Amino acid sequence: MSQLSVDFASSAPANDLWPALVERLGLERSQRAVRQALDLQAMQGSASTLPVLFCETCGLALASTDLLREQTGLNGHGDNFVLLFSTRSNAVQLVCPK
Repeated sequence: MSQLSVDFASSAPANDLWPALVERLGLERSQRAVRQALDLQAMQGSASTLPVLFCETCGLALASTDLLREQTGLNGHGDNFVLLFSTRSNAVQLVCPK
């Protein structure tokens, strides 16, 4: 797995990324993308990571929860959190699907 550096500090928290994803992909495909992000976390993550779902491509990554908190103030510690990240609008949204 390759490492990609994403600067969350320049991203603004948003509440409209999930509705926009559902509108673009539909509810079933959006939920499937989130489940795949959680599967990635379960297979390769740790207690100090959370899955990131890139809204435009549905790409997946793992990010440090400490780095996210330092750069955005969002607390992603705990189970079942997924960070939605839009590179186009430079916005993040933390969702807990369960």
